[in-house]
Amino acid sequence: MARESVAAARAQRAQRRQIRPFSRAGAFCELMINACKSARLTQHDLAKRLKKPQSFVAKYEGGERRVDVVEFLGIMRVIGPIR
Repeated sequence: MARESVAAARAQRAQRRQIRPFSRAGAFCELMINACKSARLTQHDLAKRLKKPQSFVAKYEGGERRVDVVEFLGIMRVIGPIR
């Protein structure tokens, strides 16, 4: 019975991490991804410029991690102006 409750708790956490397509977080992630595509930056390139691991970029693009304002400004500074 303990295994079932652990599995249920994991499933609930995984469900909370999923981005709803029309949520604000989902829309924000899409904007960030599109900005990187416009700048022709891969996750690896962006992570290298940010001096962060590639998983950092993958997690916020996938909605697994939220970006605070200071991180957002740093990311946008690295991406540069959007054309």
